[in-house]
Order: sequence, then structure tokens, then C-alpha cells
Amino acid sequence: MSSSMHKHLLLFAGLASQLPALAQQAPKKPLDHSVYDKWESVANAKISPNGRYVLYQVKPQQGDGTLYLKTFDNRPLASISRGDSAAFSADSKFVVFPIKPPYALVRQAKIKKKKPDDMPKDSLGVFALETGKLTKYPNVKSWQLAEKAPVLAFLSNKPALKEAKPTAPADTLKKLTDGLLGANKAGAPLTVVSLLTGRTREFASVTDYQLSKPGNRVAFAVLAPKGSKDVQSGLFAFDVTAGSTKKLSNGKGTYKNLAFDDAGRQLAFAAEKHPEKTLVKPFSLYYSDFGADSATIIMRPGDKALKANWSPSGFGKIQFSENGEKLFFGTAPDPLPQDTTLVDFEHAKLDIWNYKDDYLQPMQLKTLKKDLQRNYLAVIYPRQANKFVQLEDEYLRDSYLADNTNAEYVLATTDTAKRVSMQWEGSTRKQAYLVSTRTGQRMAINPKASKSRFQISPHGDYALWYDDAAKAWFAYSVATRQTVNLTQKTGVSFADEENDSPTDPEPYGVAAWTKNDEAVLLYDRYDIWKINPKTGSASNFTAGLGRQQKLRFRYRLPIEKQKFIEPKDELLLLTQNDVDKTWGYYRKPIGSTKAPERLAMAPMAYSNVEQAKNARRYLYTKSSVSQPADVYVSADLQKETRLSAINAQQKDYNWFTAELVHWTTPQGHAATGVLYKPEGFDPTKKYPMISYFYEKLSDGIYRYQAPAPTPSRLDIAMFASNGYLVFTPDISYTVGEPGPSAMEYVNSGVEALKQNTWVDAAHLGLQGQSWGGYQVAYLITQTNMYAAAWAGAPVVNMTSAYGGIRWESGMSRQFQYERTQSRIGGTLWEKPELYIRNSPLFSLPKVQTPVVIMSNDADGAVPWYQGIEMFTDLRRLGKPVWLLQYNGEAHNLVKRENRKDISIRELQFFDYYLKGQPAPVWLSTGVPAVEKGRNWGLETTKGTGL
Repeated sequence: MSSSMHKHLLLFAGLASQLPALAQQAPKKPLDHSVYDKWESVANAKISPNGRYVLYQVKPQQGDGTLYLKTFDNRPLASISRGDSAAFSADSKFVVFPIKPPYALVRQAKIKKKKPDDMPKDSLGVFALETGKLTKYPNVKSWQLAEKAPVLAFLSNKPALKEAKPTAPADTLKKLTDGLLGANKAGAPLTVVSLLTGRTREFASVTDYQLSKPGNRVAFAVLAPKGSKDVQSGLFAFDVTAGSTKKLSNGKGTYKNLAFDDAGRQLAFAAEKHPEKTLVKPFSLYYSDFGADSATIIMRPGDKALKANWSPSGFGKIQFSENGEKLFFGTAPDPLPQDTTLVDFEHAKLDIWNYKDDYLQPMQLKTLKKDLQRNYLAVIYPRQANKFVQLEDEYLRDSYLADNTNAEYVLATTDTAKRVSMQWEGSTRKQAYLVSTRTGQRMAINPKASKSRFQISPHGDYALWYDDAAKAWFAYSVATRQTVNLTQKTGVSFADEENDSPTDPEPYGVAAWTKNDEAVLLYDRYDIWKINPKTGSASNFTAGLGRQQKLRFRYRLPIEKQKFIEPKDELLLLTQNDVDKTWGYYRKPIGSTKAPERLAMAPMAYSNVEQAKNARRYLYTKSSVSQPADVYVSADLQKETRLSAINAQQKDYNWFTAELVHWTTPQGHAATGVLYKPEGFDPTKKYPMISYFYEKLSDGIYRYQAPAPTPSRLDIAMFASNGYLVFTPDISYTVGEPGPSAMEYVNSGVEALKQNTWVDAAHLGLQGQSWGGYQVAYLITQTNMYAAAWAGAPVVNMTSAYGGIRWESGMSRQFQYERTQSRIGGTLWEKPELYIRNSPLFSLPKVQTPVVIMSNDADGAVPWYQGIEMFTDLRRLGKPVWLLQYNGEAHNLVKRENRKDISIRELQFFDYYLKGQPAPVWLSTGVPAVEKGRNWGLETTKGTGL
């Protein structure tokens, strides 16, 4: 071999050895709209009661997910395709979960426009953790797993026998009521499985069922198919241990709200057995202790203990107290039958608005179903000769039971005669009472109605509330009948210190109570306070460390295992640093007087911790800007094991970084925001920048932001990956100046960033949705430094929007301007100049920035004519403007196909104006109505301009 050839071979070998490194250095590709469907997230992560097992789902945005079952030390047990919201059995031996039908199968069924009954159905899976056996049950509609035993009950979709459709009742109100009650629905097979033994029982034509907490009994209602000789209608109870069935009530009817006591030894339910065509069907309350052959009626329509023309309600929740002595249920006036002789087409159809109405007509129509189901809490004592006490009525109609349902008192509130002011205040003033479940006696706990949030303590010994006007927490003692101000001596505020709305600041909230209501834990801005509700004696539970180091301590009581803090409990505090926005965990025993111990703090986003019910083992998720939210387990929150690893494909795409930025506004305010930069950012280049904002967003700097079709917000991942800088400034407001406040913070933040040579000052954009959309509209009337703007669901004319309706709730919009987010602080006639000054509409002639508006015809928050006003007026002025109106869509887009569509258009729009890319057809020439549904105008033509 010649020396020259040898040299060439050596050179080739050297180059070959470098190829892997060169490949690794190849530029990553930017995200595109094809990535959405496969991008994954973790959901429904749980740890078993004994702490030995963990389950979680990995779900793509569209398609089939997977349920993973693992041991605490990350040994895989099973992965079940399409396994969904799973649950562990109480003994930690089984996992039960629905199995969704394949996405492709459901899609084809939708294409073929199959009826709901013909759509693919769920299956049910049961996995035995000790043996690895997987059992599947097809065609399952619903299921229940006993709270304290490995017993399963599930109802199938397929009816036992085909039944003729019931005749539609003539009374339309009755038809609606019957639909809410589920009257005349066909039954289906009910299966009961003892998971430990594998014993199974099936019952036909079941319409409703309930499994007891200890799993010893299942109650179920049966509606026999017409003409059936083998199936009998009625209410039955199956004894799981004995394997025997008892008929508790005979006959066809509607059986509702089946409820066991905690021991599974008593059962109550509501039932009516009237003929099908009866216009009014009042219910009776039935009770059984399984001693007698059948259930007995303990409260019936017309009972002398009830008000005249009242009955037990078929809609009211039925619930036993913990000791089984009390039975709570609902009562209600009997509905008035509609005159069925009236001819529908001969009578007017209208809504009558009256200024004396408690609620506006749109609100009444929105709450119609709820109002038809309204019932009033009562209690009966089945073991005390059916002693009866009515607790609520039309005046006092909202009540709350203590977690300790044996407590004598329930808390009830009323806003009767105080509801009209909701129109401009947004909420109502309430008076609160403690009502005795023994006598019905009512004790008023606040002498004057106030905007307060009331709750009853877990043991039932105190009523607790925050009074907005007094800006203090109060407790009322059942034992002493005394009210104590809990926070007046602490020297700190327990309400939002940064409140910038023309309303009383919101409280930071309640963390939890300790055992026997001995103390309540309340939040200030940073710390947690431990306060004796009887005396008001207070101590800073977190020893002032929060305020000292600007750490916000928060605690979530693990309600899946307890209702209050036990004396020996160790509290795990989710913590955020208010300055650098890092997250982590601190730890402190409830009985300690020392400062909390730091376990972890990092530039990550942590979830609340879930603790195993019977072990000191923990489960949580954490993420960062570049790391998806994966599942972790730990025994001490210091050494951890990562169980999931989603979105491996991310490594192939150009990602982004995030950093806090700080500047001073023209009025001297310290300001904060987040700047997102493309991965591989080069400070020698220039980048277009888009500002996106909604109130304050910097707390979420370390939250993972997956690329996803947008409901009309800015997809930060998509834009940053595609070479944009994205700036999200926090905005603080001055009452009466929401528009100028946005200008103060947004524009000054952009000006500060423009001082960097890598910001392309000639190619700046704005994007905002809803409140952010309003601010985009305002900003482009005040400055021309933005080359393109996108305003989703904006308000442009506060004078017309002020008197509008939020159609999703039926509420007037007036409260928004007078009291909350729109921040004007007065009525239109009190401060007309502020409404006009803050309305973009009146300054539209100054607009030079091309702008796209999204305004949808089913928007339930912002009147969609606001977008029309903006579009038509800018069009009249000859300004470049486009309006996207998604048919039948809400304030934020809901349908995925529409979210994908707007995501494409949003990137196309900014690419054209900020990067000089070709314009799509919808932007350059538009799409005429005659081509709707055939041409979406998304294609671009090289060199196309406007």
C-alpha cells in the first residue's frame, strides 16, 4: 500500500470518528403544528395506602394514553393501553380503572355520526398487584370501589332487555324534571365482585346502585322491562358476605339517592311510585336497618311535620351522621302542575324582566335546572321515633355540615333581600346562623350582613369567617356564644397586600385545623399562623421565616387520609421564594416551635405532595422550563426516584430558556417580568419580540410549557422555538386607569429590553386574550412601536360593555367595572370620563399597528359585538384589521380543531409582520363566504404581500 493511500485512509478514519459528534452538533428543528397531538403529560398519579405501589397515566394531547403501575422503587408491574382514572383498593392489593375505547375507533364512529348509544364503550380493568393478573369487563358505564374493602360494583351499558320508549309527558316542565330525576330510564346489568375471592353476582335491569363504605352491602334499584316475568321492579339490598338478596321496596317507580351509614347497617333512599302520567310526583323517604322484611316510609308527602304542600325531595342529598343517629335529607315544595289544556302555539313565549327580581332573567334561566332541583336541608332521627327538624327554608337556604357530622350545629347563610346588589358588587352580603340539629334553634353569629366567607370547623365547635370590611378573621364559639377577632393582635395583614382593584382585598386563606378544633392555621402573605379560636391567642407557626426571607409557605391537608391535623403530624409546606420565584418544600412538626426545616428549593415547579395513607412515603411531580412534569417518589423529600420520563422527542427540537428581568417604570415602580429566549440564543443576532400579558405571570416562570393548540393565548413554546423572544411583564394597576397602567408596565419593559442590541426594535409584537386582549387594543392606540398585534376577545368600548351581560352566568357586567378586574371604580354616570379615557374605541384613529381580533359568537364572558365594534371602526378608518369569528365557540376556544386552526393563523400572522415570511391567503385576500367550509385560506404563495 502506498504512503499516500495510507494517509487518505487515515484521514477518512479520522473524519468517520468525528461524524457522531458532528451529528450531535446539527441544529435542532423548530417546533411545528404537527407536534401537538403526541406531546405528553402525566395525570392522575396516586400512591397506594401502604406506600408500596404507584400508578400514573401518560396521556398524549390527542390519542390513546397509557396507565403505568409500578412499585415504589420503580419496578414496572404493568402498562395498560388506554387505562384511565385508576384507584387503589383499601388493602393495596388491587387497582381498578376504566379502559377507554381506542381513539381511532371513536373517531370513526363520530365520522359515521353514530348515536350515543352506539358509540364505543369503556371497559373496566382490575389488576391484582400481588399476582399480576389483569381481568377485564367489557361495556361498563359506571363503577364503585368500596372505600374500606376490596369490593367492586359496576353497571354495564347494555340494557338487560329492550324496552319501549316512554311516551313524552305533555307538561314540558314535568318533562324537564323527569329528565333530571332520571325517571323511566332503562335498566342494565349490575355486577358485584369480591376481589379477594373472585366471587361475582349479577343483577338485571338495574337503574341505580350504591356500595357501602365497608363493602358489606350493595343497594340497587330495578326497573323491570315491560312484560318481564323474571325481573321484578323495586329496591333491593345484596349482602356481599352472605351472598343473599333482600327486597326492601316493591313496585315500579323512581328510586333516588341511595345512602348507607358508615357501617353499612342502615340504608335510606327517596322513592316515588306514582303512575307514569301523573303530573306531580312527590317523593317519600324510606329507611331500613335490615331487621325488618322491607324498608319503611319515615317521611311522606303531607306529613304533619312538614310545611303544607311540601315533601321529601328526589334531588336532595341523603346522608347519615357518622354515628348513624341522624339522617340528613332534603325537603321541597311540591311543584305546581302545568295546565295541559293550553295550546302551545296560541300563547306568547317571552322572558319578563322586573326590577324587583332578586336575579336578572338571564341568571334565572342559567340556574333553571338548579332551581328546579332546589331543596332544603332537614334531619330525621330514625332511632328516635323519627324525630324531625327542618334546618333550612326559603329564607335560610345554604348550609354546611361539619366534617364531624355528629356535631349538633350546622352552619347556614342567607342573602335574602340582599341579592339585587350582586349586579354591581359581584357578590352578596350574607348573614350566618348556627342551626341546632336537635331543636332547629337558630343563632345569628354576625349581627350585620357582610361580604364574608363562612365555614364551620371540622369538629363543629366554631364558625369561622373572614370579614372583607374589617379585614380580619373571626371565630364564633358554640360553647361560649362569643365572637373572637383572631387576627387583630398579630400586627400583619391577612388579606392581599398587593390588591389593586376597587374592592376589599381577598384573604390569603385557611390552611387547616388541628384535632378537636384546638387551633386553626391561617395564611398571611408569607407565613402561617397558629391561632386558638377560643381565645384568639396567636403564634407565627413558621416563626416569621416567610416574611423574613420572602418565602410563601402553603400547606395542603391530605384530605384523602384525614380531615384535620393530628398532634404528631409533620407538615410538608409547599414553598415559593417571592423574589427569585424558585419552589420547594419545607417541613415542620405541628407541635414544634422552631422554624421550618428546608428540604428542597430549586428553579423548578413542584406540585403538592401526596402521602401514602399508612406510610411515610410521598409522591409528587416537578418540572422546569425544559423538563416536563414527571412523577417522583421519596421517603424524605431529599432522596428521590423519578418514575416517569415523558416527551423524549423534545431533545430533537429547539427549546427555550426563561429568565427574570427587572426594570423601573416611568413613575418609579419596580417591575418584574419573564423573558423567554430560543435555545442556542446568540447575542450577536437580532430577534423579533412578542409581549404577552395577563395580570401577573412571573410566578409561573419555572412551569413547563408544552407546545399545545391555543385557546387564543400565545403558545410560548411554539414562538420561542421558532426564533422569537417572548416577554411576559407583570402589571400592577392604579384604580381608574387600567389602560394607562398597562402602558406604564408593558411599554417601559419593552423599552428597557430594547436597550439590548439583540432585540429587533423594528419587529415588536403584542398578544393578549380577554383582559389581555383589551390591553392590546388600548396599547396600539397609544404607541406605534409595535409592528403587529393580536387581541383575543377584547373589550374596546367600556361604555357599551358596562351594561352588558356575561351570558355564561347571566350576570350583569357592571360589577367588573365598579368593583373588580376592569378597575374603573365607579358607575358609568359617576365617572364617564374614565370609561371613555380607558376605552380604545375613542382613540382608534391613532392606530397604525396591523391587528387581528378573535371574537366568537358564543362568547359568554365578553359581548362579541365588542370585537365587531373594533373591526368595523378600524375598517371604516382604513386600518389593516382582521376578525376571526369561530362559530358556536366560547370566550376561550374549546374545540381542538379550532385551537389548532388559530395556532396556525397566529404564527402565520406574526411571521409575516415580524419575520417577513409570505402572507397566507386569509391575511392577504381573505376567504369569501361562498367558500366557507371548503377553503380555509391557510396556504401561502411565495412573495405574497398585502
